[in-house]
Amino acid sequence: MSKNSLLVIRIRGTINVSKREEDTLKMLRVDRNNYATIIDDRPDYKGMLQKAKDWITWGEPSVETVKTMLEKRGKAPGDVKLTEEYVKELGFEGFDDLAEKLVKCEVSINQIEGLKPFFRLHPPKKGFKKSVKRPYRNKGELGYRGEKINELAVRMC
Repeated sequence: MSKNSLLVIRIRGTINVSKREEDTLKMLRVDRNNYATIIDDRPDYKGMLQKAKDWITWGEPSVETVKTMLEKRGKAPGDVKLTEEYVKELGFEGFDDLAEKLVKCEVSINQIEGLKPFFRLHPPKKGFKKSVKRPYRNKGELGYRGEKINELAVRMC
């Protein structure tokens, strides 16, 4: 059974969030607005995504998107920008290799020592296209969006 990775992006802030949902968002490592992380699609995470669906959006990222996010927004401890040399020191051939392994779930982002398990993103260029208070399939931005997550992630890098 091949696993897929999911890119999770927090869209809304913490106003009116119950303690239980706030804890779920923390466990997903999207503590703040415009934070993103990469997780695998195991059933535990799927339940957490459903619980937090009113504050986040998620979908399947492409290797190019993950590579772009690592290059532009990836951080090492000490808030230092990721470099190709540092990624090689971690035991990967480069950004391409690391991005491919993250997308194929061969390695988890929170298991890599020396890499922050989340990305701090900008608000999307040209803003959100639709409402941030409605589900994606209902003319909004929240919830599952499949491959379209790549467009949003690139606009936020």
